[in-house]
Amino acid sequence: MSILPYANQNVWELVAYKPGKPIEETARELGMDAEDIVKLASNENSLGPSPKALAAMQGVLAGVHIYPDGASYALRSRLAADYGVAFEQTAVGNGSSELIELLGHAFLRPGTEVVAAEYSFAMYSIVARLFGATYVAVPNKADWTHDLQAMLRVITPQTRLVFITNPTNPVGTMVGREEIEAFMAAVPEHVTVVFDEAYMEFAAEPVDTACYVRQGRSVAVLRTFSKAYGLAGVRVGYAITTAEIAALMNKARSPFNVNLPAQVGALAALDDTEHLQRSVEMVNRGRAQYYAAFESMGLAYVPCHTNFILVRVGDGAGVYAEALARGVITRPMGGYGLPEYIRITIGNEAENTRCIAVLRELLG
Repeated sequence: MSILPYANQNVWELVAYKPGKPIEETARELGMDAEDIVKLASNENSLGPSPKALAAMQGVLAGVHIYPDGASYALRSRLAADYGVAFEQTAVGNGSSELIELLGHAFLRPGTEVVAAEYSFAMYSIVARLFGATYVAVPNKADWTHDLQAMLRVITPQTRLVFITNPTNPVGTMVGREEIEAFMAAVPEHVTVVFDEAYMEFAAEPVDTACYVRQGRSVAVLRTFSKAYGLAGVRVGYAITTAEIAALMNKARSPFNVNLPAQVGALAALDDTEHLQRSVEMVNRGRAQYYAAFESMGLAYVPCHTNFILVRVGDGAGVYAEALARGVITRPMGGYGLPEYIRITIGNEAENTRCIAVLRELLG
């Protein structure tokens, strides 16, 4: 007899999040050395973590038999100071994905609604359905940006969370200050607006959405150390929000949800502004490298504000599979409703050059 009829139907019916293919798995399947695999699928930082962060993490390894600070006091205090908010207006999580789930715990239940753009992070719909909420996906504009006015029009009394991914994943576009101000001037008070800013460090003109938190608005700004800071492997993200929302999130989180190396590594990474700048400059150079290559090949792409590029290759799944067979991992976009596209992380010059060479071989 199957136990599934007794399981939580919301979990049973979920389509699980599918991450980028790991290097080790690809190497095993292809019979190659892991060092010969180029992974450009998960928007990681090819420059690696800050040397200061590495030293800080190595310095605490002898103490990992002791539970970490459950309140992440040092890290949250630093974040509060950087953003000009109170300690009580911060929360940290095991990556920003956990923070999204904590917001679900805080606000979602059957009968409530979540609003997001059609092309946005898959975790929004997963969390909505996990809690039995209705997920409303609003089509992007022709230029691939969020249509904030259309998102306003679908808000109902049952809407609890509106996610604005800025810059957005998986397309890499960004909405500016004026559009956000118009949206915030009209959004109802019962809605919590979540600005998911995992890639904001790569934006040439970042938008200060934390100003709405300082104004006392029902806003949560999510950031991560996984992308520009190069700490994807230790999983740490943070939220800047109101004291009420932070309290709800902190009540819902598991004890010791951010481990000791993650806490000290993130804190040290904040001090290494030179490493952050080098990471951004690497991405800027790589972005130009891909743009030039795509234009020479006649491939349509979406100009981006992120460390990845969405490019139209025809048969996205086929190109992904052929590139994979050659040791280059990209991300097919069929799961996002974009079967003609792949998403490519901007890596270092050598990684980008190899990826471009493989695309030239496959596409001419």
